[in-house]
Amino acid sequence: MNQTSAVKGGIEVFHATKLSRRELEELCDATIAAIQAGGGFGWVNVPPRDKLERYWQGSLLVPERKVFIGKIDRVVAGAVQLTRPPANNEAQFFSGNLVGLFVAPWTRKVGLGHALVNAAEATAWQEGCRLINLDIRSTQHDAIRLYEHMGYNCWGHHPAYAQLDGETVPGRFYYKGLMPPDDDP
Repeated sequence: MNQTSAVKGGIEVFHATKLSRRELEELCDATIAAIQAGGGFGWVNVPPRDKLERYWQGSLLVPERKVFIGKIDRVVAGAVQLTRPPANNEAQFFSGNLVGLFVAPWTRKVGLGHALVNAAEATAWQEGCRLINLDIRSTQHDAIRLYEHMGYNCWGHHPAYAQLDGETVPGRFYYKGLMPPDDDP
């Protein structure tokens, strides 16, 4: 059952445990638009539609992964994933990783990315996470601004983080200590 985390000003964010056919199609459409705009969280080229659908359906099945879906006016427009260490990694169980944040280009600058990260952080806190890590290509300027605005601290740079069109691209590594959400007692 999907649980809504936030609804405000046409923005809805929820932790997805399953997707309707329509939600899956909209999620794939938003993913394709983000990839084409250069913010496809690792994808450089648009994969075949069936591969994209399998990726999202498979992501929902991984026990250590939570997928948060963002909608604008009831249309899927972005997502982020919170990953946790496997059960045998007790030493890092206090932390989580944010991966794959994206919003469709037609919804940027309206607060959806912020709402997605907030939902992932609140869930992480509830699950005992006290620290979030993430890494990102240095070319993803809007996402970097978002993360830094939300209090993520850059702790390192990697000069050969990724390759885009045969060119080596640097990357950045971030962390953020979590605080209880405002609505936590």
